[in-house]
Amino acid sequence: MAGLYFHIPFCKSRCYYCDFYSCTSLAKKTSLLRMLQQEMTLHRNFLGEEPLRSLYFGGGTPSLCRPEEIGELIRHAGELWDLSRVEEVTLEANPDDLTGNYLQALRAQGVNRLSIGIQSFRDEDLRWMHRRHDAATARETVRLARQAGFDNLTIDLIYGLPNMTLETWADNLQQAIDLEVEHISAYHLTLEPGTVFGRRAARGELTPADEQAGSEQFRLLCDQLGAAGFEHYELSNFARPGRQAVHNSGYWFGEPYLGVGPSAHSYDGKRLRRWNCADLERYLQETPLNRQYETETLSDIDLYNEYLMTRLRTARGADLRELEKSFGAHKLRYFEERAAKFLDTGLMVRTGECYRLREAAFFVSDGIISDLFFA
Repeated sequence: MAGLYFHIPFCKSRCYYCDFYSCTSLAKKTSLLRMLQQEMTLHRNFLGEEPLRSLYFGGGTPSLCRPEEIGELIRHAGELWDLSRVEEVTLEANPDDLTGNYLQALRAQGVNRLSIGIQSFRDEDLRWMHRRHDAATARETVRLARQAGFDNLTIDLIYGLPNMTLETWADNLQQAIDLEVEHISAYHLTLEPGTVFGRRAARGELTPADEQAGSEQFRLLCDQLGAAGFEHYELSNFARPGRQAVHNSGYWFGEPYLGVGPSAHSYDGKRLRRWNCADLERYLQETPLNRQYETETLSDIDLYNEYLMTRLRTARGADLRELEKSFGAHKLRYFEERAAKFLDTGLMVRTGECYRLREAAFFVSDGIISDLFFA
């Protein structure tokens, strides 16, 4: 099974933490939508015979597109691939774009899942992050989405803000739980170079939350959502039973996907990765026939390390049978030797043929997983 990703780069304004490629002018929207169709058409064979399982509209802010524009992209995809097995069509959205009429029209176009960028239920946090909506609008958006027939909603939250307390984070989580959404993604704030927050930090004007505060907030996140019936199935993702994200799970478990649009990435499910330039003007100037993709061919070691990086981010973990089948007995032994110390310290656990990180170790997973890499 495979995924199809559309990168819609437009935003009305940039959030101070975001380092995804975006632009704040909508002047080229029609040209962009036309080019997305052309890119899909030219690369319809990139996925081979794999049937599509998911479509995902990310950005940027895809909810700046009219529902009919999103529907036209879905219909064009249906002319190129069989969509009869598609389980999930997700659109990322800002709360202040989502009126009742917009949501009803979007649902009629075939979108069946919304990813709503709420980030916080505290107005002071939203203003600090330069978000366009307020907390009341966020809550109302979920109600309107239900009225429009959406029964699969995910919301994003951010923790690790410099002045966040456990009490304010617990209140954020409880408000998310009270909305009875199917899925919650929660990310620790990172101060990326090139963002407003990153530049402020470089000038000494912004101090990130300390590691202990972030760790305590992560522990609270796991406990509070777990008590509310959410399954912690990936480092940053929590779902009601049976409501795990189909499209993103494809990334974590090595399924192929085609990405179209500026900065969009693609993977053939074997060794080839490629990605578009993160520049709308250049993307539009290059035709699909002469497009200059950046490419990477993964080595055996790359594939092994990537397997560990993606699988050990999930509750499923790394399977010894998969390791041996894909990478051979030598790397299997190497993994078991390297993992032994993490079993001894309790950071990892083995269940049958699977090794996985304990939930408490997810917060420091990057350091653990990198120590398991084959150099």
